Amino acid sequence: MKKLKGFGASPGIGIGKAEKIISDTFSVYEGKKIHSSKVEEEIKRFYDGIKRTQEEILKIKQATEKLAGKEYSEIFSFHISILQDKNLIEKIEKIIKEEKVSAESALKKFVINLNRDISESKFLKERKKELLDIFEQILINLTNKDEEIKLLKNKIIVANDLSPTQTVSINKKYIKGFVTSIGTETSHTVIIAKALEIPAVVGVENAMEVIKENDTLLIDGYEGIVIVNPTPSEIEKRKLKEKKIAQIKKKIYILKNLETSTLDKKKVELYANIELPEEIESVIKYGAEGIGLFRTEYLYLKRKDLPSEEEQFLSYMKIIEKMGKKPIIIRTIDVGGDKFISSFKGPEELNSFLGLRGIRFCLVKKEIFLTQLKAILRASYYGNLKIMFPMITTKEEVIEAKKIVEIAKQELREKGIKFNDNIEIGIMIETPSAALISDELSKEVNFFSIGSNDLIQYTLAIDRVNEKLSYLYKPCHPSILKLIKLTIENAKKNNIKVGICGEMASIPEIACLLVGMGIDELSMAPVAIPNVKEKIIKNYYEKMKEVAEKSLNFNSHEKIIEFLKESLN
Repeated sequence: MKKLKGFGASPGIGIGKAEKIISDTFSVYEGKKIHSSKVEEEIKRFYDGIKRTQEEILKIKQATEKLAGKEYSEIFSFHISILQDKNLIEKIEKIIKEEKVSAESALKKFVINLNRDISESKFLKERKKELLDIFEQILINLTNKDEEIKLLKNKIIVANDLSPTQTVSINKKYIKGFVTSIGTETSHTVIIAKALEIPAVVGVENAMEVIKENDTLLIDGYEGIVIVNPTPSEIEKRKLKEKKIAQIKKKIYILKNLETSTLDKKKVELYANIELPEEIESVIKYGAEGIGLFRTEYLYLKRKDLPSEEEQFLSYMKIIEKMGKKPIIIRTIDVGGDKFISSFKGPEELNSFLGLRGIRFCLVKKEIFLTQLKAILRASYYGNLKIMFPMITTKEEVIEAKKIVEIAKQELREKGIKFNDNIEIGIMIETPSAALISDELSKEVNFFSIGSNDLIQYTLAIDRVNEKLSYLYKPCHPSILKLIKLTIENAKKNNIKVGICGEMASIPEIACLLVGMGIDELSMAPVAIPNVKEKIIKNYYEKMKEVAEKSLNFNSHEKIIEFLKESLN
């Protein structure tokens, strides 16, 4: 058994035999000559190939809209626009005429030349896979060679990459998922896979080398794991996981439109944590009332340059378009720790989680911070945005960060750009120092959001990604609950809202404990919302308060968890 790691691109568990797809269509140029008397006939054949491809792409576009919705089908509008590009078509026609070669040879030569241009153009580089996909479809139609994915029972496709058209062509009856060596969470292929609910893991660098034809594969699109020739126990474990998630899905339709209120009518706000704008579909699907944590690091990672103000503004606008007036809390860039910007070479640190990260990074690289703040402020004019600073440890950091917000506002005023001058500013309470001085911090901001994952890590002095120390990761450790209680009390004393994001919020019994302690808002992965909502609406707020008060008297995480399970419906 081998375990490979990639990105969990599309959720789901898939089990099947590996079916490897190797595509090197444009790797070799074959200058197949034709007689001059055949030139016009070859040009006509080329145009027929384009026409047939256009008809096929249009059918795929219509099928995608029917299966997944219009926004996903619009991906293929780019394909159609390329097929209608007269300049492009004329260039290939010219190669046929001048070099007297077949339509296939002319197309291959054009693509080989285009590959050189792609390396010099950022736009073309980003659309390379789609461009090659379009030209490959034309080539298939010219050669009448059927390159569709084989419909063999219980197969997992393994490829260097898949195109959007190949992804749409996957028949879920036969194909149980796919694994690719390259690809990102934001590629069009991945977006379609999510929409069609095809389990997928991308970015598994050595997939084509390690995986052999007909190997049994288990792919976990939730965690981004591929297991080659899994053991029966591993298969059973993943099947059980999928069964539990299926149960959650059934609850969605029942719970989605219900208000999150306890039996004695205490309203609780359930928000979602997201990393990418594309996740908004899940936010809506699972009935979140807002976004409690939008991590913005994706804009900065895996690239050599920095995102412009305009690029960031458009990214935030995508979310606003879907969320309308629902609250969206944008956490300013939180790099450092386990996330690094390629364009910024900071000093090497023995412990990056205790080094230049979060607000510390922003206050050192003020120009990066200022650009992001201006983008957020611009977008705030159109939606209910809030700004949240991460990794706060001192009051001075908050004051300094707020000054930079004012600088951003002034620069926008001078340009006559509209923004919400009263945008709310909050901070994450994720260090013991921030919790201990939360009384003072609450006088500087509009809201708190307790970052439970890091608060546990820093309070208990454990690396939360170290599997060997997982037994020490205890969210209900008395010290954690005391820090949370102190934070809530100080927030209430100074009349500001307090929410919590992280794993604690997504565990139903602990969520009820937090509500009983006085938390106003719980933010979690969208998929966790139904279970948490179900638990809250089955219990009384007065009972939750009583349970919370008693829980603080226990001296261990284990006893508290046991008490919660016994006490709550």
